[in-house]
Amino acid sequence: MDSFCVEGGQFLMNGKPYTVISGAMHYFRVPRQCWYDRLLKLKECGFNTVETYTCWNLHEPNEGTFDFSGMLDIDAYISCAEALGLNVIVRPGPYICAEWDMGGLPAWLLREPALPLRCHDERFIEKVRHYYDRLLPIVKAHLLSNGGRVIMMQIENEYGSFGDDHDYMRRVAEIYQEHGIDCLLYTSDGTELSMLSGGTLPEYLCVANFGSRPRENFDALTRFRPGQPKMCGEYWVGWFDHWYGCHHVREPREVASLVREMLDEGASLNFYMFHGGTNFGFMNGANDYGTYEPTVTSYDYCALLSEAGDRTPAYYEVKRVIEKKTGRRIPLTASESEKRAYGAVRLDQICTLFDSLEAFAPAVFAPECAYMEDLGQYYGYMLYSTTLEGPLEEKPLEADFLHDRAVVFLDGRFAGIRERSRRQDEIRISLAAGESVRLDILCENMGRVNYGPNIRDRKGIRGVRTGLRYHFGWQMTPFRLDRLAALRWSELTNAQSRACAFLRGTLRVDGAPCDTFLRTDGFHKGIAIVNGFNLGRYYNDAGPQRTLFVPAEILHSGENEVIIFETDGFDRCEVCFTDTPDLGPTK
Repeated sequence: MDSFCVEGGQFLMNGKPYTVISGAMHYFRVPRQCWYDRLLKLKECGFNTVETYTCWNLHEPNEGTFDFSGMLDIDAYISCAEALGLNVIVRPGPYICAEWDMGGLPAWLLREPALPLRCHDERFIEKVRHYYDRLLPIVKAHLLSNGGRVIMMQIENEYGSFGDDHDYMRRVAEIYQEHGIDCLLYTSDGTELSMLSGGTLPEYLCVANFGSRPRENFDALTRFRPGQPKMCGEYWVGWFDHWYGCHHVREPREVASLVREMLDEGASLNFYMFHGGTNFGFMNGANDYGTYEPTVTSYDYCALLSEAGDRTPAYYEVKRVIEKKTGRRIPLTASESEKRAYGAVRLDQICTLFDSLEAFAPAVFAPECAYMEDLGQYYGYMLYSTTLEGPLEEKPLEADFLHDRAVVFLDGRFAGIRERSRRQDEIRISLAAGESVRLDILCENMGRVNYGPNIRDRKGIRGVRTGLRYHFGWQMTPFRLDRLAALRWSELTNAQSRACAFLRGTLRVDGAPCDTFLRTDGFHKGIAIVNGFNLGRYYNDAGPQRTLFVPAEILHSGENEVIIFETDGFDRCEVCFTDTPDLGPTK
């Protein structure tokens, strides 16, 4: 039986000194059929370990309902890594950050406004326990002590950037132990003293997260915790992008030189990210330090593998460093996927927002607006509808607690857009006696805050008023996108701008499908769905990202359904599939 432990200030594998060279790759951001290819490329770069978070919000999308299938089959993912001879580090959270919606915490936690998060409150601990009761037995089967290759597991995640409740941290570790998790446990934090003191436990290994200045950061770690191995738990090789920002890149030789420094220090490290993948669907997170900044759909991260899984220049630079340090040269056998420019696809069918509301979830009627979470609409969109009656002097229309974006209609006509921390169109209403107007507000959850003190990020609208007067009496319709088959389509005869509409067309694929990239030029903001798979958001008015990655695995030979849901209006009625990604201008 293999063993992995800490002794004498170093890692030992089967009693011999061992350097962990790990790369992060999240199974839930990568199509299942691509796992082997990406893991093989990790091994062929010289890595001996793969690291992954687990995503509570996808594994338990509704309280008590669990999903470990398809892209969420962590058992199959770990097995795939083991088949390649890779060790595995698992980071189960329960909070993971990861630029993932609410840091991986399920949105249904927000249905209990008084429920504390990430602290030693028994109500929260019990919800964590129920999740772990399903997750940890899967991981346990892959521990070294059970013949698998899981060598380390993290307790919580960067907790010192949030709190200092050590009783909570110990409760998480105790649940691991109650489930027979006997591998090396550790914490990871930034190297500020406040982070290390808040997020570590003296009885467990602590590692440091950083993206530069290795010697300085390792010195800080050693001063705080002398006599333990040096390890960078997250070596940030790139960074993530926000809408309205630029695409982050990093010089490959700089990435490699820092790896060389760490290995020369005798340190272990985990690349964050080796392969980033994609925030498919509505799972991107956001930051909020006074300005709300949602993360884009691509999680390319300027990683060693691109979003589509191709080796980047940094891959080869890092491979050379590892080969020189270890003396092991592994030939490259994995191939890059073929990319195909399928060209333009005309979207010749349309269903406007108000044509098929009954196709979505039944409307809920209430005196005042409700948060999306209170109606079980955790992601995407919800429509708030009412009728305003005159007389009413001209007043501005205001929406309180708008999280995060509202497209407003008066009698079915586009009236303006309000966006959290950004666009604020002025919308004014005046009504004579006997007049009325139907008010519809399509509210979009653009991603919950995933880091810092604002992770309790509820979505929707809390109150709507004209001037100082609140309006009561609302119909709220959650948009359940798994019900698109019930939409009533009609022929699109021209390309005039129509806000809030579904458009549909057909992509013809001859032969075996290839990876491709979807351009939505001429559209403004919305989502793209191919064969029922939500590729994620586009936001051409904000940038930087201009294409959406379309994995070959969601396509098939023959006809493929393409649906665009555009919220702001479109200037053309076709999209284009290209063989080249466009993540926007760089910093």
